[in-house]
Amino acid sequence: MMRRRRDLPSVARGERVLAWAASPEGSATAATRDALYLPDREPPRLPWEEIATAEWDSDERVLRVVEIGTYGAPQPEHRVALVDPDRLLSLVRERVTASIVVQRHVPVRDRLAVRVLGRRAPAGSGAIAWFVEYDDGLDPADPAVAAVVDEALASARGDVGE
Repeated sequence: MMRRRRDLPSVARGERVLAWAASPEGSATAATRDALYLPDREPPRLPWEEIATAEWDSDERVLRVVEIGTYGAPQPEHRVALVDPDRLLSLVRERVTASIVVQRHVPVRDRLAVRVLGRRAPAGSGAIAWFVEYDDGLDPADPAVAAVVDEALASARGDVGE
């Protein structure tokens, strides 16, 4: 069953739905310039810069969205079955990519590394939010790891004029 446009989720003031796809059950996942609206999330609005990954499983016809989390806590994950999602998937890919200002893979020791990410709303307004993803086996409290991260963050900030 296809949802009619008027049945889409309510979006924030000043936003408008640019793409959407229905689930087999009839709920809708919608996207605006500033956020993805997921039916299984409370609140449903997830800003693009807070999405760590978004992947489409074409065999299961499921969109898997993982939120940026806090170190040591599980990252919130959403799985949404979708019907005819092509336009929505294109917008998701474009908006998540547009939110990345800088991304660096930084070796720490052996084959372990961190990823330093600077993310901002794709509209380009607001401050850059900085994130560090640690490979399993690295302890952020380890002074040697912390020194590498501090240097990488300072370098990345300098490169974007912060």
